[in-house]
Amino acid sequence: MTSAKVAAAEIESALARQRVMMTLGQLQDRLNPRKLALNASRDVADVGTAALTAGVETVRRNPGPTAGFAAVAGLFLARHRIVGLFRRGR
Repeated sequence: MTSAKVAAAEIESALARQRVMMTLGQLQDRLNPRKLALNASRDVADVGTAALTAGVETVRRNPGPTAGFAAVAGLFLARHRIVGLFRRGR
């Protein structure tokens, strides 16, 4: 090999090594546990906000069924107290 080819190969090798090191640095930054936890919490918050917004819009479009569902859920949760009131009345 001529010295020009060797020099070109060394330069190409150095550039490739630099690209690999940059990629490793980026991976280390992305895989940082604190950053992963922060990104996960942001994702969960975004999904929660979207779900809440969708729920509020559904309630606004359908107030009657929502009130009915809330009443049934309240009666279900208070069923033991309601039964107790009727038993005491006898």
